[in-house]
Amino acid sequence: MQRIRQVKEILSRSQVAKFSSFVKGSKYSPTFKQYLKLPNGQVGSYFHDVPLDLDPQAATANMITEIPRWSQAKFEINKEENWNPIMQDCSKTGTPRFVKNLFPFHGYIHNYGALPRTWEDPIHQYPGTSFKGDNDPLDCCEIGSQVIPMGSIRKVKLLGSLALIDDNELDWKIIVIDCQDPLALKVNNLDDVETYFPQLLHNSREWFRNYKIPDGKPANKFAFDEKYMGVEETLKVIKQCHESWKKLMESRDINNNNLPNRISNFRNSVVSDNMICESELQSDSKIPESVSKWYYV
Repeated sequence: MQRIRQVKEILSRSQVAKFSSFVKGSKYSPTFKQYLKLPNGQVGSYFHDVPLDLDPQAATANMITEIPRWSQAKFEINKEENWNPIMQDCSKTGTPRFVKNLFPFHGYIHNYGALPRTWEDPIHQYPGTSFKGDNDPLDCCEIGSQVIPMGSIRKVKLLGSLALIDDNELDWKIIVIDCQDPLALKVNNLDDVETYFPQLLHNSREWFRNYKIPDGKPANKFAFDEKYMGVEETLKVIKQCHESWKKLMESRDINNNNLPNRISNFRNSVVSDNMICESELQSDSKIPESVSKWYYV
């Protein structure tokens, strides 16, 4: 009951609704960019300007949705682009990437996104493993009932985590539920997830294990004997990655805006002379027909 009261109090004072967004370019093309718009009307960074707002007692934090559930386009916060907009990941040839439909699923099986102001340090070796971070914000998998639009900032409840090993890097997947979801007050940990979302944790692990196989890559592996970590261990991971982000910010060259490890375009939310903080709508680009194909593993 105490945690329920804490969550309700956090929602009542949440500031995330004051953020908005604007879009440039054509969706499903390399030109597409969705930017964060700050409460003062200036352009901001999804990576750096949205507060993490971690509450260890209630086990809540802010999450940014990059990919709505059931969709296939691989959108993500871009670390290299000015202002870190959400963009579609592209291949080396510049072709926008889409995740394959892995039977019986369609696209991504969660609302997929990131925890702002966190960073998986590629220099730091996580205790108990031989793996270092993947140089990105922490990934989030939201399991609630709604399909959450791209760029949405939601207060979420932290439920557990899974330590994926991707290209020999540790890539944590934080399991969360939107605090506004009808089941959020009943779901507090992984046991509750099993009760109210039977087989979801198993299927999530299998999806992450196999989703790259249709692209000709091997199955992914997991640390810690493929076991999910509980809330307390997950909070340790988030706190550590938040501290890594703060050290990253402290280490940057303020005059040249240079950050180590390819994160190079955070500019303290100072609006550039040619940035108009309004959407410039263009028609969506055509999605290749091959994207609708089923793949069986």
